[in-house]
Amino acid sequence: MFAIVDIAGFQEKVSEGEKLRVPTLDAELGKKIIFDKVMLVSKSDDDVKVGTPLVAGASVEAKVTEHGKGDKIRVFKMKKRKRYRRTYGHRQGYSDIEVTKIVG
Repeated sequence: MFAIVDIAGFQEKVSEGEKLRVPTLDAELGKKIIFDKVMLVSKSDDDVKVGTPLVAGASVEAKVTEHGKGDKIRVFKMKKRKRYRRTYGHRQGYSDIEVTKIVG
């Protein structure tokens, strides 16, 4: 059984027990989150529900396991012959979640 769900603006294919790294979610560690924007639910090859655009009554439950920041990315800007150089760093935040239940 799997589902395609919208998590923080990204469409993710999830199944029960799967662990995902998604953009930062506003939830505490260990808390349960329910995602209602489910676009497809498949129980088997014959039993597939496709939403227009969402599947009515379907949801995905997940538990937040960790928050953190990714690796640092260096951004370098330069204008030739103008003595202009800038270096920026960026670390994208993430949340690790574990899918516990798919309701379809």
